[in-house]
Amino acid sequence: MILRLGARWTLRTRLTLWYVAMLAFLLLVYATLVFVFQYVVLTRQIFHDEVQDIVTVEGLLYFDQQGVLQLRQDYYSRPKSHLLVDRYMEVRDLSGKVLYRSPTLDGMPFGGPNEKGEGDMSFDERIIRLDDGSHVFTISHIHGMGGQDLLIRLGYSLGPLRTRMEQFFLLLLFAVPVTLGVAWLAGQTIARRALRPLEKMTERATGITARNLHDRLAIENPNDELGQMAQVFNHLLQRLEESFRQLQRFTADAAHELRTPLASLRTIGEVALSKGHDVDAYKEALGDILEETSRLNETIDGLILLSKAEVTAPRGVQEIFRAIDLMDEVLNFLSVVMDERNIGAIQENAAHGETMLQGDHSLLRIAFVNLVHNAVKFSPTGSTIRIAYSQTEESDPGIQIAIHDEGPGIAAGEHDRIFERFFTSSAHATSMNSGAGLGLSIAKLVVERAGGTVYFERNIPAGARCIVTLPTAACSARSGSSQA
Repeated sequence: MILRLGARWTLRTRLTLWYVAMLAFLLLVYATLVFVFQYVVLTRQIFHDEVQDIVTVEGLLYFDQQGVLQLRQDYYSRPKSHLLVDRYMEVRDLSGKVLYRSPTLDGMPFGGPNEKGEGDMSFDERIIRLDDGSHVFTISHIHGMGGQDLLIRLGYSLGPLRTRMEQFFLLLLFAVPVTLGVAWLAGQTIARRALRPLEKMTERATGITARNLHDRLAIENPNDELGQMAQVFNHLLQRLEESFRQLQRFTADAAHELRTPLASLRTIGEVALSKGHDVDAYKEALGDILEETSRLNETIDGLILLSKAEVTAPRGVQEIFRAIDLMDEVLNFLSVVMDERNIGAIQENAAHGETMLQGDHSLLRIAFVNLVHNAVKFSPTGSTIRIAYSQTEESDPGIQIAIHDEGPGIAAGEHDRIFERFFTSSAHATSMNSGAGLGLSIAKLVVERAGGTVYFERNIPAGARCIVTLPTAACSARSGSSQA
């Protein structure tokens, strides 16, 4: 039941409740210690006063002419001062015979028979209950007088002490609830002020929708827990914004690129139907439809690969492999296409290709397949593609892979746009072999996610030369640890 109610309480109420509960526990411990300490101190004070009093009494006792033990009363400065002394006293000999008993006892016995060794060595203390029910804190002491040993018992009533302790206890009972009530109000105020930034963040977050994902939570203090939570939430909003942007881009790209082939398929079908039942016309229409379907499938595959590369976290999948092994896989995959056109491939400086790379092997393989296939697509029949390996000259070690074909090259002014999505060259020499325009975009995105760069070198005398730079495995490990 308590847990069920606690789940319904606000965070401010729970914090205040914990604060008040801890304060109540501390106050209880403190009050108990103070109460015990006060009782012990007062008891020790009574003991000290009784010792002083019994020493004084020993000097006031005397035997009169009849041999009766008496207590001098002229010690006091005023005749009635002795009446103010709240003292119980009894004097006995060692056989237990009572020689003197103070009037305050009203004839009541004071402590029963003598105990063995009572008051012999020091001042023995104990609590005695009188016949009237009152409790007396008593000390006993042996005093020599007139050639015989006397046992003096002297005590003070504990009634006043217990009355004071009861008053002190009642004061604590009154003060503790009042203190806890004030603490509750103070805790509510403190919790309200402490959680005010959280309330502001809640209001701000409530107003963030898919239309304004660019909004962020205000961070008053980035070093406290609320500021750190706001930073995490802002990072989440940033990732959501990027995901929405990628989704919108994918949707827009798909709608843009699928519209043309679908319209072409419909046109081909309508034209074929309008020509009647000519078998050759149907065959030609079916061939055109299959060709458009192949292009449509190529576009869809490219969009899916591009979306996969975008959502893959940088350095998410870490595999270690040799650069030359990756290129051998790519060339083996494209061997059928290259053999059909009698296009060869030469790998230069293969020793540098032994460099170990670290990254997502499958995505890098797709990236180099697109780059090499782009070179094969624009290379003339019987030509050769040269793939050269070299070390970068930057501070961080890396490997540079150059793919050089013998094709028509990149038209002037298109080097900066060639990696844009769905870009196709307007040059006559390359327009016939242009595809969906997604391959180079995918390659650029994958390489940059791996921490590298890709570009086409300018001012090449013949063909096109694509330069890919990737960090080595050791460099990737150092970069990942520094980011962590």
